[in-house]
Amino acid sequence: MCGIMGYLDKTGRNNGQTGATLLKMLLALGRRGPDSAGAALYTPRGDEATVLRVKLGNHGGFAERAAEVARRVSAVAAIQKQEQDNEYLKLIIGFEGDPKRLQAEIEAIHPEVEVISYGTALDIVKQVGSPRALERRFGLDRVSGTHAIAHTRLSTESKIDLSHSQPFWAHGSVDLATVHNGHITNYHKLRRLYEQRGIRFYTENDSEIIGLYLAERLADGLSLEDALRGSIHYFDGSFSYLAATADEMGFAKDPFGLKPLIVAETDQFVAIATEELALHAALGDGVETWEPPAGSVRCWRVPGNGVAAGQRPAMVSVA
Repeated sequence: MCGIMGYLDKTGRNNGQTGATLLKMLLALGRRGPDSAGAALYTPRGDEATVLRVKLGNHGGFAERAAEVARRVSAVAAIQKQEQDNEYLKLIIGFEGDPKRLQAEIEAIHPEVEVISYGTALDIVKQVGSPRALERRFGLDRVSGTHAIAHTRLSTESKIDLSHSQPFWAHGSVDLATVHNGHITNYHKLRRLYEQRGIRFYTENDSEIIGLYLAERLADGLSLEDALRGSIHYFDGSFSYLAATADEMGFAKDPFGLKPLIVAETDQFVAIATEELALHAALGDGVETWEPPAGSVRCWRVPGNGVAAGQRPAMVSVA
């Protein structure tokens, strides 16, 4: 019953409506997932800095842990800006080292400390509660950016807390985030295989494995589209999911088409949501929509990153 959605501005204007559009879709789908809500927001920076967002814990001690995170980060990176909001710490840093090593150094502070997102454009905001509560805290309607994906969650197989909320950052992979509706039924088998290789899982949520798979395929040199295509047969179950990087957004649907996904596309934007009503709520009743077939994959690039505005990549079906 989770709701997923995404929006990409095809005009290349770093659209100031991205956050507001995403919020309207989140609110429309809020009834599908009252447990938590979140968004992965992509706003390219001109200063080559990195945005680092850290969860400081679940049960207090936030100020002390924030100070320790800052101390460890400042030993290897220049901290340009630091903001703390209770359990959230946001740092803007100049860092050219290995993000996995930096992540490990930060998370060694305490078992409850977790790097939520890391990217040159990516910033993930999420929390337990409704989309309206997310908006009140983070001001989504004022966010500009090239693209974004979001999630509203009904927990069916794991606990309700910040870490289990989506979107999921693919830990260690710069700018890669995912949102998922459905079930990966071979999750436990795949998880054991990853854990035997020393890969850490942060949750009991089957959705987490999607980012791990995509990150490895991208590290192998595959395009996002090819990685999505491979996932269709790597994962079993009923699923629709969105994935995004600093310059792309795409979707994948399981070979049986068991989980819905609806698309609206013009020369100005592409928007994707679990239900058509979310697209109408955000874009108006006149927007034309279509449903991708089972087993299909499609990607869109941010203008200026290889595909001109308005150019439509071919959809690939692998069912």
